[in-house]
Amino acid sequence: MARLLATAGGVGYAPIAPGTFGSALGVALFVPLSGLHPLLFALTTATLLALGTWAADRAEHGFGQKDDGRIVIDEVVGQLIALAPLLFCANLAGSYWCALLGAGFLLFRLFDIWKPGPVAWAERHFRAGAGVMLDDVAAGALAALVLTPLAVFCDARIANS
Repeated sequence: MARLLATAGGVGYAPIAPGTFGSALGVALFVPLSGLHPLLFALTTATLLALGTWAADRAEHGFGQKDDGRIVIDEVVGQLIALAPLLFCANLAGSYWCALLGAGFLLFRLFDIWKPGPVAWAERHFRAGAGVMLDDVAAGALAALVLTPLAVFCDARIANS
């Protein structure tokens, strides 16, 4: 069960770029979850974070490798965090919605790979399942910080047109 969750239902077994596939799954999950009340979305994401921490810890032991590339539940959760600002934009639709989903995806992948400041700090200071998950939480939070003004601008532009 832990390995199934840690690999996000097997997505982590993708032969190339499993983290990118995990992030893409995060975007795909965000679409139906975006209809939830923001508090329920946050609770869902927090639950996935807790379960993912447990699963990543067990999967690391099972795979015999620290932060094994097959563990992608961290990318799923980080991507959900990155896209969370879109929940608060009531006017987004169509091409703006798709463009912002794409921007959120790219921003998260950038911060997850580049590991600036708090992302690298989290990676160095936490171990086991928490270490696997929390650097992606930090990358998602940074992506959300960058995505927020873009989303607000697009939302306002649509509202005023």
